[in-house]
Amino acid sequence: MRMNRGVAVTALSFIVCFTSLAPAQAQKNDPVIMTIAGQPVLRSEFEYSYNKNNAEGVIDKKSVEEYVDLFVNYKMKVKAAMDAHLDTLKSFKDEFATYRNQQVRPSFITEDDVEAEARNIYNRTQHKVDSLGGLVHPSHILLQVKQQAPESEFDAAKVRIDSIYQALKSGADFADMAKKYSDDKASAVRGGDLNWIQPRQTVKEFEDAAFALKPGEMSQPVRSPFGYHIILMQERRNFFPYDSLRTDIIRFINARGIREQMIDEKVDSLSKATGDPRDFIYEQRAEELSAKDSDMKNLIREYHDGLLLFEIGNRKVWDKATKDEAGLAKYFAEHRDNYDWEEPRYKGIAYHTKVKKDLKAVKKCVKKIPFDQWGDRLRSTFNNDSIIRIRAEKGVFKKGDNAFVDKMVFKKDTTVNNVEGYPFNGVYGKLLKKGPEDYRDVRALVVADYQDWLEKEWVAELRQRYKYTVDKDVLKTVNKH
Repeated sequence: MRMNRGVAVTALSFIVCFTSLAPAQAQKNDPVIMTIAGQPVLRSEFEYSYNKNNAEGVIDKKSVEEYVDLFVNYKMKVKAAMDAHLDTLKSFKDEFATYRNQQVRPSFITEDDVEAEARNIYNRTQHKVDSLGGLVHPSHILLQVKQQAPESEFDAAKVRIDSIYQALKSGADFADMAKKYSDDKASAVRGGDLNWIQPRQTVKEFEDAAFALKPGEMSQPVRSPFGYHIILMQERRNFFPYDSLRTDIIRFINARGIREQMIDEKVDSLSKATGDPRDFIYEQRAEELSAKDSDMKNLIREYHDGLLLFEIGNRKVWDKATKDEAGLAKYFAEHRDNYDWEEPRYKGIAYHTKVKKDLKAVKKCVKKIPFDQWGDRLRSTFNNDSIIRIRAEKGVFKKGDNAFVDKMVFKKDTTVNNVEGYPFNGVYGKLLKKGPEDYRDVRALVVADYQDWLEKEWVAELRQRYKYTVDKDVLKTVNKH
């Protein structure tokens, strides 16, 4: 059918009009709340981040206005990571793909697919069980004989089981006899009841005898690798109906990884049909889901940005601070007064020796070397073979940290317990009255403070590099929940 020119123009005009209105409508529903380094941020992204980080249970909750600065810093750090091309690193790509794939994998199959698989498992099991004779519900009395026992023990058990069998034939109650004589204590308390058994669930000798019985029939004594049994058949039936087992089958599917296998098969099938690699299939699915579900979009973006933030944060702040010994020393020198203490501390070792002469040998060993080398020197000198000659604790001790230091240095009246096998005790070091000698004496504190300083300096540099604006009118419309 041919379309006349007028109709075609009208239709084209309608399409153009519709497509131009769609983004405008979307923008109206989800307006730009801020622009950072030229990149617009929609209100939905800010709302998602704000509500997630200020949920119930969060101690240091922020107002929307207070959270703006944190969010801007976060986005600037991510922008810096992107500008540094950290998103091109193989390690980043692999980790992000792994997380993204985990989020979208469940979407490749439906609950109907799982239900169909549950039906398939049931049908296969039902056919197998019913074709082999169905289910039996027996009780038994077991006189146990240990495996590899001499034949004489089986003979003795046979005499006893024959006696029980005769009593049963004379009218004794099976449940009472099971409770009194059966060595299978788990079933004995239930009168010998074994519940339902399916074919090939137990040993052949027992199974052959049980499946040969009709309801109400009792077997003669049956020998198995466990000893001797008398079996009473309670009832028989075909396999259970599907509805009674469905919950267990679904639980089985989840526990055995069958759901994950189904997803793998579906992804492989799509990859084979389209010729696209598996990772591209996952990427496409992530885009599809993100277009439909803003929570999924925000979740995937959050992990993407979070990985970049972690990597650049390590490089700029966290890992850098722990390895920058010169920077730590300089920071400590410039802020030394921050690390003064009110009470003296003891910089040294509390140590224990097997023999008395090692008390002096320890002091001589470390006397002329830097404090941070004491541990290695003591280990190589005294504990370098199978015999551990000394036990030592090295550190900067305040009162209460070590009982031996408290007693021998700070002269506190305290009880000390000798280290077993090391009866001779000593301390060696120096008393620091006002504060640490260098940053290594309080390294953990200096690292933490240096990291905070690097963070502030970095944020200040980012604020200079990247410009941002916030639409305060849109900010007022943020939905808090």
